[in-house]
Amino acid sequence: MRLPRVPRPRSLAGQLFAMQAVLVAVVVTGCALFTYVSDRSQAEDAAGRQAMGVARSVADSPSVREAIRTADPTRTLQPYAVAVQRGAQVDFVTIMDPEGIRWTHPNEKLIGKHFLGHTDRALLGESFTETYTGTLGESVRAVTPIRDDGRIVGLVSAGIKVDEISARVEEQVRALFGVAAAALALGAVGTYVVNARLRRSTHGMNAAELSRMHDYHEAALHAVREGLLMLDGQYRVALINDGGRELLGVRGDVVGRSVARLDLPAPLTGALLSGEPRVDEVYLTASRVLVVNTSPVSGGERRGTVVTLRDVTELQSLMGELDSERGFTTALRSQAHEAANRLHTVVSLIELGRAEEAVDFATAELELAQALTDQVVAAVSEPVLAALLLGKTAQANERGVELVVSEDSSIDDGLLPESLTARDLVTVLGNLIDNAVDAAQGSAGARVTVTALADAAGLVLRVSDTGAGVDPAHAEEVFRRGWSTKPAGPGGRGFGLALVRQAVARHDGALTVTTAPGGGASFEVRLPLPPSAGAGAGAGTEIHAAPESEPESGREREPEPTPHGGTP
Repeated sequence: MRLPRVPRPRSLAGQLFAMQAVLVAVVVTGCALFTYVSDRSQAEDAAGRQAMGVARSVADSPSVREAIRTADPTRTLQPYAVAVQRGAQVDFVTIMDPEGIRWTHPNEKLIGKHFLGHTDRALLGESFTETYTGTLGESVRAVTPIRDDGRIVGLVSAGIKVDEISARVEEQVRALFGVAAAALALGAVGTYVVNARLRRSTHGMNAAELSRMHDYHEAALHAVREGLLMLDGQYRVALINDGGRELLGVRGDVVGRSVARLDLPAPLTGALLSGEPRVDEVYLTASRVLVVNTSPVSGGERRGTVVTLRDVTELQSLMGELDSERGFTTALRSQAHEAANRLHTVVSLIELGRAEEAVDFATAELELAQALTDQVVAAVSEPVLAALLLGKTAQANERGVELVVSEDSSIDDGLLPESLTARDLVTVLGNLIDNAVDAAQGSAGARVTVTALADAAGLVLRVSDTGAGVDPAHAEEVFRRGWSTKPAGPGGRGFGLALVRQAVARHDGALTVTTAPGGGASFEVRLPLPPSAGAGAGAGTEIHAAPESEPESGREREPEPTPHGGTP
């Protein structure tokens, strides 16, 4: 047996349309019914007043009193009553004697018969109206006495049939229903137009579907880890999910606030306030590296912007390490080539019978390499820093830059706390060295000096170069992402020092830039160490550029957090 098909729930727009149509119909019908009842009552009252007016006019007529004095009142009064009945638009005018015997009647056959109705009150001198069923049917009639010298010499009754009254009211009600039908049609058209727009806005979904979609929407917003930010046409926050709050570091209720009041970094704020779409652009906050995508929402006019945020802090660090590994690979390949040349030299000396010279040449090369290692390890026994310095020394040599470790450098193994991770240390020192090598390359006596020591103020990392120096006008901008005087590569520039600043800020350190003794730039990082490590009070938490700084032109390069170790 086939089960009856259950009708699908109508759309929200359809339900509203049906409800409004029924409401308009009920209101119009109620008004029409009320008008019918009210008009009928008013029509009966008006008919009673009309009948009373006609009856009193006839009773006050001198010709009527004169006709009553004659021997045959009917002969004079019947034509008169018919004329009054037609002129006054009533259904009957009956003139009778005090006993109720008719002198006139629309039906001449009933003349001389007894009047059907009440006359007691009229005989007492009172005029009144009533609804009574007589020979012509139910009617609204008025009865009034005829007086002659104070005596009641007759009675007059004038009336209008109820059917006639109903016909008049029905004619008015038909006109009312016509107007009501027109109003209903107009209301239906208006309701249809409004609900057609509502159907387009709700995509034809009913209330249950909209409620279910809202639940999914809320669940999705809280579930996704990526940040989602929606801005209205005035760049105010219309919606932000949990991931967006975390990535942007905002707290409290920010819905309705302008993006400019969220205290975000200036480049990121500018990107959000821009009306242009952005695809996979990278921006830095105080502690994160974010990939930002923006897409304007428009429908004939600008309605807002949808912004997605992805946290690529770890990915950016790993990419920097990968770039550094590639640099090490290139350096090792070059060193392998140099080692092969030296080995060929030793082999050739042996073949020529100059064994002692071959031994002296090989010993000198080994002593040179070992001396460099011993110099770095003696000054910095911390393995991560030592490996980093050895690797960067090889890279600098390949680029024609001498990298030296100052004599006052001294960091013992185990001095650094667990909170200062190797990745952050490599990010800070590795990027400072890379930028210094970039600046010093091509200068006379190209040299980069690295100082790493622990004093009462904490861990001090200082990198100086012989480059062109730092322009005071760029003292603050040099630490911002995107700032660089060098041509941008495919991935953009201006990340190195921005990442250094970010890492230093995470450890409540200080970053300054001054003029080096040789005329180049000197970047100094101070990181607080716990008392147990022999460090004094931590440095201030503000990361700044010293007023006397001279940012060198062309300093910035792409981020290259270097790996944890490497030997030349």
